[in-house]
Amino acid sequence: MTKKLLIIEDDIAFANTLARRLAKHNFEPSVVHEVSEILQQCQQLQPSYVLLDMNLNGISGLKFIADIRAYLPTCRLVLLTGFASIATAVEAVKLGADDYLSKPADTRLIVQTLLGQNAMNEATLNTDTMSAERVEWEHIQQVLKVNEGNVSQTARQLNMHRRTLQRKLQKRPVLK
Repeated sequence: MTKKLLIIEDDIAFANTLARRLAKHNFEPSVVHEVSEILQQCQQLQPSYVLLDMNLNGISGLKFIADIRAYLPTCRLVLLTGFASIATAVEAVKLGADDYLSKPADTRLIVQTLLGQNAMNEATLNTDTMSAERVEWEHIQQVLKVNEGNVSQTARQLNMHRRTLQRKLQKRPVLK
């Protein structure tokens, strides 16, 4: 039995790779690269599953969750991001996402998450304390969210130079 899947991803090569891999797991994938086509494709295709990228050509994928939910109230919506943080995961779920995955995620984990199976990867199973770098990154993300993305205000609150904060935000966070 095939399962209709809409992949919303601006990276064309990555989206096509995901589509090929997920097709091998009985998904019927369709890909949307343009922000302007997201809602039209949701309405037209009526997929049971949606894999939504967090960053779509500089626009937050979070902005589309409520609208996707309006068109597809019963679909399984999973947000996929290259820069995961607790703050954005919580926000995504509050807005209506069913789950949240950070890149890189292997095909098995994506399939299990799309199907709603309680898939736990090694990072989830590891109960060790977070590293200082990860704790700092999570704290920065929370303060940035409180300041609605205002980097200058966040830097002032953290008693940090704005450029230093921008450099920290550009770094990929460590897993632990």
